[in-house]
Parts: sequence; structure tokens; C-alpha cells
Amino acid sequence: MSFSASSWARAGLGLSLALSTLAACTSDQPKPVLPPAAPPAVNSESRDYAAYTKLVWSDEFDTGSLDLTKWGFDLGAGGWGNNELQTYTNAPENVTTTASGTLVIKAIRPASNSPAYTSARLLTKGKQTFVFGRIDVRAKIPKGKGIWPAIWMLGADIDQNNWPKCGEIDIMELRGSKPKELISTMHFANSAGTREFRTTTKVQATDLSDDFHVYSVVRGQDQIRMFLDGQQYLTFSKSDVGSAPYPFNNPFFMILNIAVGGDFDGNPDASTTFPQQMEVDYVRHYQYQ
Repeated sequence: MSFSASSWARAGLGLSLALSTLAACTSDQPKPVLPPAAPPAVNSESRDYAAYTKLVWSDEFDTGSLDLTKWGFDLGAGGWGNNELQTYTNAPENVTTTASGTLVIKAIRPASNSPAYTSARLLTKGKQTFVFGRIDVRAKIPKGKGIWPAIWMLGADIDQNNWPKCGEIDIMELRGSKPKELISTMHFANSAGTREFRTTTKVQATDLSDDFHVYSVVRGQDQIRMFLDGQQYLTFSKSDVGSAPYPFNNPFFMILNIAVGGDFDGNPDASTTFPQQMEVDYVRHYQYQ
């Protein structure tokens, strides 16, 4: 095939146009759009206890009756996994609020002995969950052999990831026979799904049942700290679970209860008096500004 001069000219012009068109297309090529960075979780950074000043949720128990938009009940008997003896109810003799603004959870021994003991267990499941920030519970707790008051939390995904995979945060537990010993425990599952835990006992000079105290947990990303009356006594972090999943960055709900008997402190004996009650002045959730 042969080309004339005019053919070469036309060919040159076509090549020039093609190159300029290619250059234009290349320069107009859109740059890849990166997704925006995910914002950090609210209050994920751990800060000093006093930095948490913004009240974001609370119950002061001062409305004349229990606020059922904030609290529900666990009901029934069956031992609750620990061979406990109480039957949980929502009856006024087991749970009430006072005119002065105090929640009272009461464990009693009915005169009929049927059931042997009744008590109450309140929880915010399905109503309010908590992630990062500081939770304060000001409470006066009971004592006596076989009395088991607790302020604690469970992972809100417990119905999808059964215990202990969901995680459990025991802010305060007390063996009623040892009323000077504040116990705080973190429960979680190892990679095989078996329960593991880390616990600490803070011994006081006087019975915790003698007066109101503020029991606090501060949660940040990969870290949990416990406080009694503003004084830190426990730090738990992601490194404490080793290679196990760390569930404690997830939403949790709050639980308040008194159990009777069971594996934790044994059963009541002749020295145990009834009724026994836990008084809760408030539950407050703070975040920093």
C-alpha cells in the first residue's frame, strides 16, 4: 500500500487530533474518591475521672414511682445460674421508690416460706445502653451471710452472643458475710468460648453497708477503670484478655439487684436477718465535653 503526500498530511493531522484528544481525556480523568474517615467513637479516649462533667443520662428516682421507660425487671426463680434461692418479683414489697428520691430493692423472707426468699432485679436492657464515659451509682448496700448485692453490666448483644461472649462488668459485688470487701470482676470468653475473668478485692476499714458510697466505672477504648468514692482501685485493658475477643468496647446495659444464697457467699444462716435492702440514690452517665 502506498501513501501520497496529501495522505501523509491527512494522516499527520489525524494523529495530532488523536493525541490532543487523548491528552484531554487523560487530564480530565476523575481522581479516585476516598471514603471519609470514620469519626472517633464518642468519648473513646480515656481521661481523668474529673473530666467527665457532661451528664447524658440519669435516674434520680425522684418522680414518685419507678420510671419504666428506663428500667425493666428480670422475674422468677430457677437459681439464675448460681444456685441462688430468691424469686425475683416486681412487687412493691421488693422494689419501690421513696418520697425523698431513693430506689429501694428489698430482699425478704415471706412468712409463708413459699417462696423461701423474694427480691428484685432491675435492668436497662432494651431501654438504655452505655458505651464510653463514666457511670456513677450512689448506693448503700446490705450485708449478712448469703446476701449478695450487685451493681453490674452485661453486653447488650447477649441475645446474639451468649454469656460470657457478650462480656460482664461487675462494678460492685459484696459477699454479705464479708462486708468490708468490695469485689469488682470482668468476665469474658476466651477464643474457645470458655469463661475467663479478672477480679480484684478492695478491703475497706469499715463495712460498706454502713453508709452510701459512689461506685464508678470509666470506660474508654480498650480500657476500663473502677473507682470507689472517686478513688481508682482497678485498671483493666485489652491486653488483659490476651488473644481472646475484647467485648468491652460494645454497648452494655445496667443491672441492680440483691441475690440471696448461692455459690458466691453460700446460703443465709441463723445470723442473717431479713429484710435486707439496697438503697440507690442515683445512677448517672457522664461524658467529657
